[in-house]
Amino acid sequence: MKHPRFLLIAAFLISSEISAQDTLPFPTTPSASIAMETMEESTHQHRKEVNHLPSDAPNIIIVLIDDAGPALPDTYGGEVHTPTFTKLAGRGISYNRFHSTAMCSPTRASLLTGRNHTRVGNGQITEWANDWDGFSGVIPKTSATVAEILRNYGYSTSAFGKWHNTNPAHTSKAGPFHEWPTGYGFEYFYGFLGGETSQYEPTLVRNNGYVEHPPKTVEEGYHLTDDLADDAIKWIENHQALQPNKPFFMYWAPGAVHGPHHVANKWAQKYKGKFDDGWDAYRSRVFERQKEFGWIPENTILTERPETMAAWDDIPEDEKDFQIRLMEVFAGFAEHADYNVGRIVEAVEEMGIGDNTLIFYIWGDNGSSAEGQNGTISELLAQNQIPTEISDHIRVMNEDLGGLDALGGPKTDNMYHAGWA
Repeated sequence: MKHPRFLLIAAFLISSEISAQDTLPFPTTPSASIAMETMEESTHQHRKEVNHLPSDAPNIIIVLIDDAGPALPDTYGGEVHTPTFTKLAGRGISYNRFHSTAMCSPTRASLLTGRNHTRVGNGQITEWANDWDGFSGVIPKTSATVAEILRNYGYSTSAFGKWHNTNPAHTSKAGPFHEWPTGYGFEYFYGFLGGETSQYEPTLVRNNGYVEHPPKTVEEGYHLTDDLADDAIKWIENHQALQPNKPFFMYWAPGAVHGPHHVANKWAQKYKGKFDDGWDAYRSRVFERQKEFGWIPENTILTERPETMAAWDDIPEDEKDFQIRLMEVFAGFAEHADYNVGRIVEAVEEMGIGDNTLIFYIWGDNGSSAEGQNGTISELLAQNQIPTEISDHIRVMNEDLGGLDALGGPKTDNMYHAGWA
């Protein structure tokens, strides 16, 4: 397997006493024993495995938030509270230039391999996989992932959450499993295969098998992002207990904040009234604040809203409460995701390994998603080309679901209006 020049391992290999190898895995360490004609004449001695890593090789955690735009976190001028993001930004380096591909699978494939998305079979989302070169939905084995590289160097590796880099035709219980995370260098995986899943009733996979039931029910307060953080913390704890001298690599990519936008009402309520003046006002407000922060150049000019996009003033008054609530739910969902990142960071710090852990917190594999189109209580309606009016959604909310507070709960698969995106 040819070794690509990958940023993550270069961070410590370049400055260490060892250098990156041309071919991986490393050859097997030869026996230290001497075999003679008889056991009595032979010398038995345990071989000493070669350590290919410096003694201070850091743990590495990549956090990848899904479908989150740059004007959301208050860390950089937005209005969604992201204290973990702010904490890490204050301790490290922030980058305002991320070359994404504007779609989930391509960006993730590029991130994991360090290669152009069409070079690794992910020119588009895997649901649209076909037989054209670069669009198969399968990362070829000729391109190593960072997990494969680090595992061969001696890291423990794990992945949690969304895995959107396997051809859907190959995600059945029969595999083929070499196209699942465990086939790409991750020794442990807990999450889901595909672009999205419910936060309350997810279709979960652990390693190479489907999980029959989540650890808790919706009535007991189950939420997928919480579950992914719980499992990640447990994995780190087990690793530190059993192999404390071995560094680990974790790829934590929750379904948040991809649709459907699911979060407990207490999180959405934190944003009650925050977005009452609509998406045009929010966009202008945050744009000016980002210039003040120095996040975008002072001479930047805000682009015009596309002509096909509704202005906030064009939204009928009797529909605005619905549109506002969709954004409040989304904001709560985003803060909840950051909160769970914080739980992982705190766990690492409490274990005393925070100072030697390199964290990449990526706010969005691509920008905020416009899949909600005009706002919806069921995102799959539009994806299945079922036409509806906003009045239909509001009527169902009021007559059948108990009002706007049901948004974000298990009875809806809501997504906000593309204007918010």
